[in-house]
Amino acid sequence: MKIVLINHYAGSPRHGMEFRPYYLARAWRARGHDVSVVAASNSHLRRQQPEVRGKSIREENIDGIRYIWIATPSYRGNGIGRAVNMGTFVARLLWNRSRVVGDTPADAVIASSTYPLDIVAARAIAHDSTAALLFEVHDLWPLSPVELGGMSPNHPFVRVMQWAEDKAYRDADRVVSILPDTIDHMISHGMSADKFAYVPNGVDMSEWTGNTAVLPDEHAAVIAQARKDGKLVIGYAGSHGVANALDTLLDAAALLHGEPVMFVLVGQGPEKLRLEHRAAAMRLDNVRFLPTVAKANVPSLLGNFDVACFASQNTRLYRHGISFNKLFDYMMAGRPVLQALSASNDIVAESGCGLSVPGEAPDAVAEAVRMFLAMSVEDRNTMGIRGRAYVMKHHTYDVLADTFLEVIVDARLRKARHDM
Repeated sequence: MKIVLINHYAGSPRHGMEFRPYYLARAWRARGHDVSVVAASNSHLRRQQPEVRGKSIREENIDGIRYIWIATPSYRGNGIGRAVNMGTFVARLLWNRSRVVGDTPADAVIASSTYPLDIVAARAIAHDSTAALLFEVHDLWPLSPVELGGMSPNHPFVRVMQWAEDKAYRDADRVVSILPDTIDHMISHGMSADKFAYVPNGVDMSEWTGNTAVLPDEHAAVIAQARKDGKLVIGYAGSHGVANALDTLLDAAALLHGEPVMFVLVGQGPEKLRLEHRAAAMRLDNVRFLPTVAKANVPSLLGNFDVACFASQNTRLYRHGISFNKLFDYMMAGRPVLQALSASNDIVAESGCGLSVPGEAPDAVAEAVRMFLAMSVEDRNTMGIRGRAYVMKHHTYDVLADTFLEVIVDARLRKARHDM
C-alpha cells in the first residue's frame, strides 16, 4: 500500500519528538509498504528543525521513509503565532497536495496532527487518489484547549477547530484513537460507532535491545551516592511543566523527610526553575534536580531508578483515558511504577507493575513510597518484570503497526463499498 501520514509535529531520531509517526512508518516500510510522512518545518516539540527555504516544501529520506517538510513560520508558546503556523501548514499542504502524493495515487491518507484542521487537506488528498481517509486522534481538540487552556467554547479558534473535529468524524472512513475511552465523545460529535479503533502509544524495541549508552557522570554520581546512603531512589524523567504536577512530588518529599528516600527529577521545562527554588525554600534535602539526558541514555537512566514515578494534574480530560509514552518507557525499563493521577484507565493496576494513587495527593504518594520501602527488592523487581512483559505483549510498535494496518485495510474496504 501507499500510505500518506500527515502529522504537523512529526519528528525523527535526528530531529526529536514526536516519534510515533516515525516508528509506525518504519514498521510499515519493513512490511513492504510505501510510506510518506508529511510534517511542518517548525514545531515546538523538536530539538532540531529541518531546513526549508522560503515558502517551498522539501523532501528528505530518513531511514527509507519519505519525509515531506512543509515550510511554516516559527512560533513560541500557544498564542497567535502557533495558530498562524497551523493555518500555514494546512494551506500549503492543500496547495501542494499533488506533489505530496507523487506520481502514483495513495491507498490511504491519515490525518494525525493533534489539532483536527489537517482533515481539510487530508480529505482533498484522499479524494484526488480515491484513497481511504483515516483520522488519528492524539488529544481531543478543541476540548483540550478549552479544559486545559481555559479558552472559551465561543472563541473563534475553538469554533473553527470544533467544525474541523466534527467534519473529521463524519468524513473519515475510520477513526483511530490513542486514548481508550473517547468513543462516546466522538459519537456525540457525529462519528458512527463502527468507525472507532484504539491504537495506543508504545515503545520501539530497537531502542531497548543492544543499547550500551551509559549515564552521564553527574547522574551516575547522584544515584550512586543515594544508594551508598541506603536511600530508595524514586525517579522521574520528563518535562517539568504545569501538566506534570511535580509540586505533588515535592510535597510528598516534605512528608517523607528523614526517611530513606531520594527523589531524583531529570529533565527540563518551563517549571523547572520555579520548582528548584521551591525545593530550596522548603529545604528538601531528599530531592535532586538533574538535566535531561539524550534519548540513547534513557534506558540506562530508568534502569537505575528503584521506583519510576510520574504525576499529573487532576483534569476532566482524563475521563477519556491516558496513553503516556513515559509510562511505557518506565515499564519497558523493568522498574516498578508509582503513578499519581486519576484517569478512566489504569495500566499500572491492570499489569500489576506498581502502585496507583490519585492525582495531586501528596499524602497518598508518600504512603505509596512507604509501601515500596516496606517491600523486598525481589517484590519490587517482580512488579517491574510484569510491566516489561505487559509492554512487550501489547505496546511495542511492531504490535501497534500491525493493528493499525488492519484498520487501514478495513478503511479501504469501507471506501470501496461506499464507492460501488
